[in-house]
Amino acid sequence: MDLATFWFILIGVLWIGFLALEGFDFGVGMLLPVLGKEGGLSGDPAVTPAEAEKRRRVLLTTIGPHWDGNEVWLLTAGGATFAAFPHWYATMFSAFYLPLLILLVALIVRNMGFEYRHKRDNDTWRRNWDLSIIAGSFVAPLLVGVALTNVVRGLPLELPAGAPAGASEFTGTLFTLLNPMSLLGGLVIVGLSLTHGAFFTALKTDGSIRAEAREVGTKVGVVTALLAVILLLWLGVTQGTVWSWITTALAAVSLLAGIWFNTQGSEGKAFAATMVTTAMAVATYFLVLFPNVMPSTTNPDWSLTIENAASSPLTLKIMTGAALVFTPIVLAYTAWTYWIFRKRLTTAHIPAPVKVP
Repeated sequence: MDLATFWFILIGVLWIGFLALEGFDFGVGMLLPVLGKEGGLSGDPAVTPAEAEKRRRVLLTTIGPHWDGNEVWLLTAGGATFAAFPHWYATMFSAFYLPLLILLVALIVRNMGFEYRHKRDNDTWRRNWDLSIIAGSFVAPLLVGVALTNVVRGLPLELPAGAPAGASEFTGTLFTLLNPMSLLGGLVIVGLSLTHGAFFTALKTDGSIRAEAREVGTKVGVVTALLAVILLLWLGVTQGTVWSWITTALAAVSLLAGIWFNTQGSEGKAFAATMVTTAMAVATYFLVLFPNVMPSTTNPDWSLTIENAASSPLTLKIMTGAALVFTPIVLAYTAWTYWIFRKRLTTAHIPAPVKVP
């Protein structure tokens, strides 16, 4: 295996890490108005406004130690693409300039909600920041799904006269990106994030919120499974390979297994299953994409490939050395963090808001 192919695989792994980890806290953010509303899912009178606020704080506390670290996977994937495949990075960011700008704003607004929500003991203040968390948690995975699906599906690229291979330029518009397959890809990522987040909430909480998270996870999981099967079959029929069909089957089986584990009360197995689903779905994308990094729908000869979009061999060697040193450190620290914060939470763990005179 040459270094360019190695980095193509590693970038796929980084996207798996981002969607498997950041995916569940996107889901938790979207579940704030569902699991944190007055009366709960069943209209329970015991879930008073004060109790509903404690529920929302429980949800945010479950992801509090993790959400900022999870976003590093996205930054690393972008940085690795820039360093290993500069032509891919340039063309992709040119094509997705506006969606990526909106994605950045969504992440910033969402993160501001996490940081500022607790700064004042005021219901209106908290409600407004909750809206920013909910909106950011929905918009971000939707745009990521649309962008990744567009990359795999292919975009209108044109190679200027006299330009070398790998210098293809995007010739479409914003509306080119809003095609049925890519919009479906965005919805699948949103649904998978919701399912993953519900299973994580059930794993990390106890009491009524745990039971309601399991109920939501099952319902959303069934809808997500249907949408995901349609998307992956669509990709498989139009662009699939033997290996992508295998990972498609594994993704479908693991998601159905996760739903079944959830109904049996095995939240840990359900959460692990959706981790596998995410990994297999991203693997399917990259297997369909290989050996391209951005196919051209205008002329296949103008596609960006692993070979013509890669950096110099020296750059890839330096990056590989750095990755071999720092990747184990990051993985070890991440695992340690999840182990330290492994206990379940209930509303009984949430103290009253601090009154500021």
